Amino acid sequence: MSDEEDGGSLYVLTAVLLTPTQFPAVLGDDFPEACGLLGVPPVADGYGLVLGQDEEGARWTVVVDDVSLVAAAIASWDCGMDYDLSPDERTIVASLAGWPLELTVSTAGIPEPHDPEQGADGTGRVPLSPPSAQGWGPVQRRLGADQVGREWADWSERVAEDGGAAAAVHPGLARALREAAGYARQAPPPGRVRSAFAGEGVRALRADGPGWSLVARTGGPAFVLLDEEPGAVLAVPSEGDSGLPELAGLLAALDGVAVRPA
Repeated sequence: MSDEEDGGSLYVLTAVLLTPTQFPAVLGDDFPEACGLLGVPPVADGYGLVLGQDEEGARWTVVVDDVSLVAAAIASWDCGMDYDLSPDERTIVASLAGWPLELTVSTAGIPEPHDPEQGADGTGRVPLSPPSAQGWGPVQRRLGADQVGREWADWSERVAEDGGAAAAVHPGLARALREAAGYARQAPPPGRVRSAFAGEGVRALRADGPGWSLVARTGGPAFVLLDEEPGAVLAVPSEGDSGLPELAGLLAALDGVAVRPA
């Protein structure tokens, strides 16, 4: 991928989507928050993020508005096929120093990955960097929710064994479920609630809010992670006991307001 402005090149390492239906959890609880971290407006079609190194080995994140091209590249790579991701210069929205995600790969034949000097991208900002692996907070909570979604079969089996009853009295869980139910009455920012195909008649749901993340599947269990409970995964009771919303109704309501992949 060439950069006509300075005559250099970007050696592409990977790419991710930044859309209302799919964006890296490290960037925020919703699509506008993720866009705000990168300093780009939350346009409806979203963006592609291309991560690579320049000829000096410096890390760069290039934001492009050709979402279809980036999606095609990701799909090809996921299938083990080569794809030369070279967005047209006219599709570049911003070139930002650093990477917002942790990458363990680099480009052969050029210096090891490193951040360019602050201000090298013209923004004056400190280069983007992945979150620290130490401690627990909103980023780790969202990443934990991602992991629960990937390991759904294992977590569902645990609920089948113990029913998740112990979580029913947790005040943080009750607050999260009330706030999630509120999304059905007042639509949240785009990407705060997402729904994806998970099998015939089943939707995978993800909702995030201030201090909490919910992962669920319609017709199945649901789990909540909290900023105040480091590393804990709370199973949501299926019945609306102790003032909690009834789970099936809550998930149906969330699915009704969720953004979905085109």
